[in-house]
Amino acid sequence: MSTGYLWIKAFHIIAVVCWFAALFYLPRLFVYHSSTADDAGRARFKVMEQKLYNVIMRPSMIVSVILGLWLLVLGWESMASSGWLWVKIAGVILLIGYHHYCARLVRAFAVDQNLHSERFYRMFNEAPALLLILIVIMVVVKPF
Repeated sequence: MSTGYLWIKAFHIIAVVCWFAALFYLPRLFVYHSSTADDAGRARFKVMEQKLYNVIMRPSMIVSVILGLWLLVLGWESMASSGWLWVKIAGVILLIGYHHYCARLVRAFAVDQNLHSERFYRMFNEAPALLLILIVIMVVVKPF
């Protein structure tokens, strides 16, 4: 592997870690926001959710996807026929969908139109952890 490839990979991993930190924390904010009854508390959560999404989550996802695609292009010949890669890509696509659904929830909370319960958000919060497990196993173990 070339030094350039390793630099891209390192920054990809850094971006993914930042993205997952936000993916784990934002739904936790939704849990607390959905159970908050006072106006000041709701206003505080709106600011926290919007800043987390706009300053950390969205940029981290963009950098993760761009660098991931770059790595894919650089290693296409050796990875294209690997089954693990296609499972990983499917996991990433699901994660991007989850990310965009989080954006929809941020917008709904911003206009006080939350439609879900605290219990829903507690369950919703588990999805990125399951996808992380799947993706890491595919990349590290490469089971097929």
